Amino acid sequence: MSPIPITIVTGFLGSGKTTLILNLIPQLPQTYRLALLKNEYGDVAIDSQLAASAAISGVQELLNGCICCNLVGQLGDALETLRKDVSPDRLVIETSGSAFPATLAMEVNRLGKESGNYVLDGVIVVIDVENWKGYDDTSYTAKMQQKYTDLIVFNKWERVDERRYDDCVDRVGDLELQIAHVKSDKGRVDQSLLLGLDSALAKDGDAVHGGYSKDQEDHEHPSDHQSEVEVLSVNLVSEGDSLQSVNLDSLELFLLSAPKDDVYRIKAIVSASHPLASSSGEVEAAPSPEGTIAKYILNWAFGRWTFSPLTSASTGSVPQKHDTILRMTVVLARGEAEKWKRRIEAGGIIEQEDEKGFLLVDRIV
Repeated sequence: MSPIPITIVTGFLGSGKTTLILNLIPQLPQTYRLALLKNEYGDVAIDSQLAASAAISGVQELLNGCICCNLVGQLGDALETLRKDVSPDRLVIETSGSAFPATLAMEVNRLGKESGNYVLDGVIVVIDVENWKGYDDTSYTAKMQQKYTDLIVFNKWERVDERRYDDCVDRVGDLELQIAHVKSDKGRVDQSLLLGLDSALAKDGDAVHGGYSKDQEDHEHPSDHQSEVEVLSVNLVSEGDSLQSVNLDSLELFLLSAPKDDVYRIKAIVSASHPLASSSGEVEAAPSPEGTIAKYILNWAFGRWTFSPLTSASTGSVPQKHDTILRMTVVLARGEAEKWKRRIEAGGIIEQEDEKGFLLVDRIV
C-alpha cells in the first residue's frame, strides 16, 4: 500500500492557516478522506466550522505547546491513531508558533522511513502580510531551518498597500533563499499547488490537470489571482497500436534539473516499463512482471518526488486511453510557462522510449 502523503501547514497564530484548509476542502472530491492533526494552545477546541466539515474524516489535537518543539515526540502516536481509525487519503498537520518547520519536517521524514506509512508531500508557511514584521533570526541556522519550506503563502495582502506587501517579500529575501511564494485569494490557493497527486485524487480524470481546463472560466477567481501561477498540460501519445513506455532516463533528468523557483509542482500519470526511483532513492515494487508496461503516479514537489504504482483501485474513472503514455501537469511560477513550453516542445525531456510518439503541450492557465 502506498504511503499516506502529509502536508504541513505552519505559521504564526492568526496568519490564516485554518482558512487556507477550509478553502481547500471544496476543491477535493467528495469521497476524499482528509485527516487533520492540529496543535492548539490552552483548552480551546478545534474550530467548530472545521470539525463540522464532512470532508474532515478525522481530527487529532495536541494541546499546550509547539508541535515543532516539545510536542514532536507525540507526533508518531497521533499520526498512527489517524491512520488506523480513519485510513485517510492525506494527512494535514496544522501547527502554530513556528516559522521554521525543519524539526517537524525531519520528524515526518524519520517516521515515514521507519514505518513506510507516510511521505512528506510539502511544507507550506502562511504569512499574514498585514501584521508580519519579518524574521527575528536570519542567521545561518535560521537559513538551514527555512530550507525545509517549500511554499510561502502571503495572506491578507488585500488589506494593505503595495509597499507593505513588497516589504514582506523583501523580508523573506533576507534569508537569501529561493523559496516559491504566492498570494492567496482571500485565503484560497488552488489545490494543484498545495497538494501533490495521490492515488485517491487520481480516481478523478481531471485531477492530473488540477481541475484546470483550457476553456476555464475565470468569473470565480479574478485574473490577477489566477496569474500567481501558470500551468502547462503535457500529453504524450503513442503512434503505435500498443501501449508504450515513457523514456525514464529523460524524465528523471527533467525531475533532477527543474529549478524550484521556476517549477512548483509536476504531477503525472505515466506508462513505464519499470519503476523510477524516488528522489530519496527508494524504488516501489512494480505492480506487474518486470518488463511489462504499467501505469504510475509521478508526484514532484519543490525538488522531491515519488513514483508510485497506480493500483486498479485508483483507476476507477481515470481515462485509460491505450495510446496515452503520459498525462502531466506542470505548475510554474508566474512568467515561466512560455519558456518551459518551448523547452518541452524542443524534445529530450518528455519522450517515448523509442523516441517516437506525439507530444502535445498546452498552456491552460
